[in-house]
Amino acid sequence: MNSIKPIYLSAFALLVLAGCGASKQVSNSGVTLTAISAPLNITKKAPITENDLKRWSHLDLVKDTIPGMSVDRAYSELLKNKKGVKVIVGIVDSGVDIEHQDLKSVVWTNTKEIAGNGIDDDKNGYVDDIHGWNFLGDITKENYEYERIIKNKNIVDEVTYQAAKAANDTKITDAAKGKTRLEQMLVTLNEGDARLIKHFGKPVYTIEEVKAIVSQEPEVQKSKAAMEQMLSYGMPLADLKVAVQKQLDGFNSLLQGDNLSTDYRKVVGDNPEDITDTKYGNNNVMGPDKNAILHGTHVAGIVAQVRNNQLGGDGIANNVEILTVRAVPDGDEYDKDIALGIRYAVDNGAKVINGSFGKSFSPHKQWVYDAIKYAEKKDVLIVHAAGNDAKNLDTENNFPNDSDDKVTEFADNVITIGALNFEYGNKVVARFSNFGKNNVDVFAPGVKIYATTPNDTYKYLQGTSMASPNVAGVAAIIRSYYPKLSAQQVKHILMDSGVAITTEVIVGGKPAETRSFTTLSKSGKIVNAYNALLMAEKMSEK
Repeated sequence: MNSIKPIYLSAFALLVLAGCGASKQVSNSGVTLTAISAPLNITKKAPITENDLKRWSHLDLVKDTIPGMSVDRAYSELLKNKKGVKVIVGIVDSGVDIEHQDLKSVVWTNTKEIAGNGIDDDKNGYVDDIHGWNFLGDITKENYEYERIIKNKNIVDEVTYQAAKAANDTKITDAAKGKTRLEQMLVTLNEGDARLIKHFGKPVYTIEEVKAIVSQEPEVQKSKAAMEQMLSYGMPLADLKVAVQKQLDGFNSLLQGDNLSTDYRKVVGDNPEDITDTKYGNNNVMGPDKNAILHGTHVAGIVAQVRNNQLGGDGIANNVEILTVRAVPDGDEYDKDIALGIRYAVDNGAKVINGSFGKSFSPHKQWVYDAIKYAEKKDVLIVHAAGNDAKNLDTENNFPNDSDDKVTEFADNVITIGALNFEYGNKVVARFSNFGKNNVDVFAPGVKIYATTPNDTYKYLQGTSMASPNVAGVAAIIRSYYPKLSAQQVKHILMDSGVAITTEVIVGGKPAETRSFTTLSKSGKIVNAYNALLMAEKMSEK
């Protein structure tokens, strides 16, 4: 991703948002508005409250001392008396609970299709695609790409095959070590829990109660120390046991070679190596199991859960419809599904597409590249998560991307998002977030994001998967209120109008490893809705 010179440089120059402590003033209907910039020294004045945590990405760095995107301020100060147009946002993900109380009113409906008649009324190749399309059919789990490559080395070159084989060998080594560790953890969990249940005389206890234990019995002291650690993970012990057992089962399956013998795709019935074989999947965008669409439902909620309705959290965008493309399973997504999913969203009117997925191998990456170029021709912005491996994307792979050589972009409609923590200062970068001076474009909130989950529930989740829809939401706002701006313009607005941070920050969660924030992305900035709208307003006047 080379630093492409913005097409509208002269317009951008009118609103330069400089580094820390500096700002430019913009006149809007006679009122002087000042762009937000990062103060040189700022610390949270008090611990973040639960209410603020639930919507911290909407808050303001200066006013709230939280590195949010100033969404609330944008609505109250810039959009109060404006009316936007409806924007369709494509959610290419695991599926969305379109029946959720906080999403059902914003679900896209294909008005060209007659529901339930078994006919492809709009002749787009997808029968009864009322709310989107499910390219995974009735599967929820899939192989990882390195596993598919090992099973069929003919789909890649020899170098890639050897890299996939090495990845599998590393997974097996790690699984062997992890199995021993998790088996011991389960023993400690079960023995310690049983001992403290007896000590307290009740089946459920809190970490505060454990810390308050005073006992001279060696076994109780041992259990106290162990269960303090277990409860520090922030999960109920019953849930922790299930999670550990699930991961242990996964390690055992890997060590037994199940990952190379199972063909999950067979159920779908298509040929995944043939991009012209498009007659597969179904119209059930929730898939066969609502538990498997937690990720997609959460992503959709970050963008579009109804604002100010006293339910759960608030979405970033207030004038959108969610078009669901189910293409991301538990495992690696197929290039074919992603390529067709992007084209489907584009053809059905999406102006912004969110892609909270990624992988290290991409055998048919050209199919996806072609879909990205197709979206660019149709003026569609693609917002993509940078990934959660704390690695440098200037040297490591994370597909899909918009540069085959990590230097030169082949399209200018993809924006790649790193993740921020809610704690401003040297810990502002999420410990898991990928980064890259050339291959990550900008950062946005991605730690402890509160949004919709299946069956009318809400949860905190974290990842660049959450940072990406935060930006997709801001992009949708811009495209709603300034619809004449192109996808490329919106991309550069999001990058150029962000709040610049020039301080040293911890990378990868390692206190000993600090770098200037300016080196972690192309822009060196964090997305700010208020500033973006100021810039959009100025550009729209040209």
